[in-house]
Amino acid sequence: MDDKRYWIGFTLVKGIGAVRFQRLLERFGDAGSAWRAAPVDLAGAGLGLKMIERLVAVREKVDLSLIWEQIHSKGIQVLTWMDEAYPQRLKEIEQPPPVLYLRGELSPEDSWAVAIVGTRRVTSYGRQVTEEISTYLAANGVTVVSGLARGVDAIAHNAALKAGGRTLAVLGSGVDRIYPPENRSMAEQIIEHGAVMSDYVPGTPPESSNFPPRNRIISGLSMAVIVIEAGETSGALITAEFAADQGREVFAVPGNILAPQSKGTNQLIQRGALPLLSASDIMQALNLTRVGEHKAARKALPADTVEAKLLETIGEEPLHVDEIRNQTGLPVEKVSATLVMMELKGMVRQVGNMHYVATREVQSDYWVNDE
Repeated sequence: MDDKRYWIGFTLVKGIGAVRFQRLLERFGDAGSAWRAAPVDLAGAGLGLKMIERLVAVREKVDLSLIWEQIHSKGIQVLTWMDEAYPQRLKEIEQPPPVLYLRGELSPEDSWAVAIVGTRRVTSYGRQVTEEISTYLAANGVTVVSGLARGVDAIAHNAALKAGGRTLAVLGSGVDRIYPPENRSMAEQIIEHGAVMSDYVPGTPPESSNFPPRNRIISGLSMAVIVIEAGETSGALITAEFAADQGREVFAVPGNILAPQSKGTNQLIQRGALPLLSASDIMQALNLTRVGEHKAARKALPADTVEAKLLETIGEEPLHVDEIRNQTGLPVEKVSATLVMMELKGMVRQVGNMHYVATREVQSDYWVNDE
């Protein structure tokens, strides 16, 4: 039986999130062994009595093989922490979701992503700003991330699609339960030009309690979060809070101080969010002005064994090019030429005086491609 089925099984147990699941993996070695473990061994792994009772009840009740078949019959992909395709930026947040369900495809290009969120009760001003920013980002090779909700979210997705760009939608339901229903057609377009994704098992209805937690995924996938319009209790502010906790930049669009839809964004700016005055501000602040060059470089020169060897050597601590050459045993001219290309790709960064560090954006697709 595919081990992913056991990962899915644990997502069905209320109270077992990323932290508890990680402990189970460390204790038992894999999800299958943890799923089959006796209650006494589960207690030894730190689970309380009530949690053990829930787990036992779920595994006696569910047929994981049937669930697995149903998921795949709907064309839904299942990604876990162990998959190379699992988004690297999301994996780096505190308590990343152990399982992601998605329809569509993730791309290495999605490492350049910005979230656009805001109120469902968008004004004409908010609509115009959302369309302009989303169009600009998509046209410049940046993936637009949002939540497929009414208002700002839907406008952002639609503008990105019209601009011929990529967009990702993160749901507060199963990926087979598109909500709101009027956005189903848009969801199908997103699947063709990005992905619809969720950490909720397929079949999960769009309950109100599901939406705040999913916002951590929206921000986790992104380099930054832009809040267009938001009331004082808007869910977009929750996304901004997650973004700040995750070390992401938060931008807010200033608005009329008398407008309810701008109270939340104006307060964000008051608390330190960057005021967004133009789409180009984002590109400059996030150093995204060379996204097109980065993508062209990736296509022009696929990753090879030399890049892989250099990445094994270069870490978070600055390393001089001579030390890199000594540790890899490669000719200095080969090291220098490859480092130039890797810097253009965004894999490494020179921090002065020929010292290099690996960037956080380095992902599995940079390694040797077996295709």
